[in-house]
Amino acid sequence: MNRKRILIAATALLATIGVSTWTLAQRGRWRSIQQDRRGVPSWEIDERFPGDYFTFARVEYDSYRRGGGGCYTDYPDSDLNFSLRLHQLTTIKVNPDPVVVRLTDDTLRDYPFLYLIEPGGLYFSDDEVVALREYCLSGGFLMVDDFWGDSEYQNLAEELKRVFPDREPFEVPLEHEIFHNVYDLKEKPQIPAIGVAAQGYTYEPSRDGSDTSTPYYKAIVDDEGRIMVFICHNTDLGDGWEREGDNVDYFREYSIKKAYPMGINIVTYAMTH
Repeated sequence: MNRKRILIAATALLATIGVSTWTLAQRGRWRSIQQDRRGVPSWEIDERFPGDYFTFARVEYDSYRRGGGGCYTDYPDSDLNFSLRLHQLTTIKVNPDPVVVRLTDDTLRDYPFLYLIEPGGLYFSDDEVVALREYCLSGGFLMVDDFWGDSEYQNLAEELKRVFPDREPFEVPLEHEIFHNVYDLKEKPQIPAIGVAAQGYTYEPSRDGSDTSTPYYKAIVDDEGRIMVFICHNTDLGDGWEREGDNVDYFREYSIKKAYPMGINIVTYAMTH
């Protein structure tokens, strides 16, 4: 995929969706117009070449926690909205219909990008450990998002250690291309959930009381240095996608400036490496 073409299509365009688009979403209440797509517009794809389109694939996993959103947090709005914006703002060919997959599904390798959310209570079966390792080492990319605090990170780290016993996550420096390949980000973005932002906070308190004021972006890489797993900790990109039509201030500050640019950069990296 040609990153220059993606950059030309996306540079300065995100700002053009602006308040008028938010107003349209708010006035039409996307979630009530089309129940099957939560009101998010669709578009045509060439059915002869379905494999040529990027499909947003969310990972379904098991959790030891009861209640709460878990692997379906922000679903399906964030998946639908992000697919729409990726379609509008880049030259990437995008499937309008996101999917949900298990790591043991036979179709897993049809999706070079996987999105896993709220891993603070997840656990992998032995079969899932093997499947995820083989998927990533074969060129797949896993993005992890929306979890806060030390204990939630520790749970994820322990599960990933089972997948990659020979590799450790490390903090990705701001200079890395993943922060600059389409949108040139000047800082590592931190996005709170909309309800927390409405209270004036820029980050969310953790369940364990640990400091969550600093966002971390960690990675696990293959032998060639390619990022296989990208971990977005102490931030919630998914809420920036899901809630874009709910509040104009949140849309301006977090969806436009942070959540969509970071998400598009991550997908662009995943699809070009």
